[in-house]
Amino acid sequence: MIGAFLNALGILLGALWGLARREPPSAATQKYFQSALGAFTAFCGLQLVWLNVGGNFSTVVKQLFIAALAVVLGNWLGKLLGLQKISNRLGRHAGALLGGGTPSVKIRPADGFTGATILFCAAPLGILGAVTDGLSDYFFPLALKAAMDGLAMTSFVKTFRWPVALAAIPVFVFLYLLSLGVRLGARPLLEAPALIASVNAAAGLVACATALVVLGVRRVELTNYLPALLVAPLLTWLVR
Repeated sequence: MIGAFLNALGILLGALWGLARREPPSAATQKYFQSALGAFTAFCGLQLVWLNVGGNFSTVVKQLFIAALAVVLGNWLGKLLGLQKISNRLGRHAGALLGGGTPSVKIRPADGFTGATILFCAAPLGILGAVTDGLSDYFFPLALKAAMDGLAMTSFVKTFRWPVALAAIPVFVFLYLLSLGVRLGARPLLEAPALIASVNAAAGLVACATALVVLGVRRVELTNYLPALLVAPLLTWLVR
């Protein structure tokens, strides 16, 4: 389980790059990184689905149907629980803390540290990546998040200086403990390969939706889709 380490490393490297540069990355550079990360996110999502479906044609169709249905039902459950609303509140709070640097707001490094920690820990891609890393050692979603967080950190350090980079520590602890909890708690309950594969396939579809957000194609309430990771193995168990 190296995903949490990669995420923390990405934050630290982004901070170093931001401190080393006199000016933040240009809009053209940020657009390039956005396009590259969006394309790679879509690739990882499709790869995750591809690696976790198999068998004859009818079996593959059945697995894809279960994964798609899990995403639909997971989104419904997420809306029922108000997960996206909770995520939005956390995002607004983090944004308020990171809003330092304006003439009317005094810059406090502690606010930058807290805001960055909340922002990076609450990201749906991080939770999704921690689950796939804990279940199957598939760390690529967290590697992608590392690049995204690192790019954001290049701007944060311009305002809050080096203390904001310490957010890498709680982010690492949070994601590692989440991955470890999945490895020790959920994985033994999903020992049947079909159940683990169903979680990963649903995660791949959610990752594809994440790519739409990264590329700016469509606004998707990603947090609402996270319950799909719980629904998928339940559906697989019911229909097998």
